[in-house]
Amino acid sequence: MKVEDSQLKAFLLDTGRVSSKDIEKAEKEAKKTNQKLEKILLNKKIINEEELIKLKAYILGIPFVDLKKEVIPKEILYIIPEPLAKKHNIVAFRKRGNELEVAMLDPEDLQTIEFIKKKTGLKILPRLTNKESIKSVLTQYQKTLEAEFPDLIKKEGEKISPIIEKEKEETKEELEKAAEQLPIVRITDALLKHAIIQHASDIHIEPLEKETLIRYRIDGILHDAMVLPKKVHSGIVARIKVLSNLKLDEHRLPQDGRFRIETPEYKISFRVSILPVYGGEKVVMRLLPEQAKGFTLESLGLWGRDLEIIHKNIKRPHGMILVTGPTGSGKTTTLYTILDILNTPEVNISTVEDPIEYRMPRINQTQVRPKIGLTFANGLRALVRQDPDIIMVGEIRDNETASLAINAALTGHLVLSTLHTNSAAGAFPRLIDMKVEPFLIASCVNVVIAQRLVRRLCPDTREKYNLKPHEIRRFKKEVDLDKILEILKKERLTSNKDNLKTINFYHPGKSKECPDGYKGRIGIFEVLEVTKEIKDLITQSKDSDEIERQARKQGMLKMIEDGFIKAAQGITSIEEVLRVSKE
Repeated sequence: MKVEDSQLKAFLLDTGRVSSKDIEKAEKEAKKTNQKLEKILLNKKIINEEELIKLKAYILGIPFVDLKKEVIPKEILYIIPEPLAKKHNIVAFRKRGNELEVAMLDPEDLQTIEFIKKKTGLKILPRLTNKESIKSVLTQYQKTLEAEFPDLIKKEGEKISPIIEKEKEETKEELEKAAEQLPIVRITDALLKHAIIQHASDIHIEPLEKETLIRYRIDGILHDAMVLPKKVHSGIVARIKVLSNLKLDEHRLPQDGRFRIETPEYKISFRVSILPVYGGEKVVMRLLPEQAKGFTLESLGLWGRDLEIIHKNIKRPHGMILVTGPTGSGKTTTLYTILDILNTPEVNISTVEDPIEYRMPRINQTQVRPKIGLTFANGLRALVRQDPDIIMVGEIRDNETASLAINAALTGHLVLSTLHTNSAAGAFPRLIDMKVEPFLIASCVNVVIAQRLVRRLCPDTREKYNLKPHEIRRFKKEVDLDKILEILKKERLTSNKDNLKTINFYHPGKSKECPDGYKGRIGIFEVLEVTKEIKDLITQSKDSDEIERQARKQGMLKMIEDGFIKAAQGITSIEEVLRVSKE
């Protein structure tokens, strides 16, 4: 199973992916340096690694599999022992009867396939995959949190110094000693590692009366992960304070910090918030994957008319794009995705953020530091003197920031920012509340995007159903179902013969891989373009309901309607859409 240079060349030229000129240059260099053609193509970035692997899979007639988001059942994963999987980059991911499907990077490694065949007595079906998929699956060899912690507590719990058990307030020296104890270091490391493995967005460490509760937020929902003895609580908090460079002996005031973990598999920044509560200090850590890139507006959940409006408006040289929604609704991710599209060598992009959630190359990112006087307003005032083309303000929180952002948008800059409002139309009264003149808002705001995040249904376990007459009557009070049916037919997402009783919707179906029937999240949106008619209403200081009515006449979909369309496509469920759409 080997791909010859001649085969690779022929397929690349046939597909038109690479020009004959580039191939000739690469061939000459391959001969000169005595390297394979594929290596030269990769080094010169003529094709990327994933394209190459998919092309190899096509040439060899081997399926390509993407396992980045797959959870492999333990009984299948452990068919190939971890040392062998790591050494040869090969993992088992599916078993049917006597057949075992394995994903690998090197299709020429016949020796390993033969070894696994002899060891297991199974028929091995090789599949090609990429490095990210292999890395993702290898992390699943780790013990589960429930399996690891009893061992840690049993083995290490007795070694924890009595200092941590005292009811009195510990001194700085005692806390430093506690934070460096091996059991506390291991317990804290295990908490962080398992949060990363489970793709948690937040870790909550909460002191109860007699124990410490650990909770992970996964896909927007908090789950109990572990209950630990109370005696380890102050040690874990002290350890996190050491990692975040915070004051160990400060227990009365809130503290905020940050630290970073980097391994060959992942780079994660942790944003730390510590708050005094009854019974001790509560810690909440937000996980920010630094390699989180490659999002597109489509992958976030935008489509059709909404997608066209955003693409049209981000190409405008000046004005303002606002993203609204509550905390944790994905506003920052949407802004970063837009910045990624706009990030070309011809423009200067500057941001002022609190905090900087993802580090982006070629973008000048400034962290707000209110303690030393670097506020959003002061940062923005300095940014406009840095000759920017595009400015991102993490959040418009006050009158001064709002005024400066509006002025920047009016003086030839494209400004991106966020607001905390429940709907797209609600952004205009919010800005007026911040003492911005209505005619200035009408002049510079191009588009407002409101959003929420809904959980995705697991496609393999979701259960199909149709709406009953009483459900249709109930939902019609909250959403225009006839309009949704019309859009589904227009976009060819359903048959022209379908009606509200025959459209398929889906309930979550539970499985080992998806305990609650959901995995991952996607956005539901409403996109309000500021047209001439909307400008007139803003100038007249009309309320959000009137602005929304006009936007709906011009074709705007409400978030709940976008959610119902995604529910009809089997992406999410109606229950999930209604859960996040409640205002």
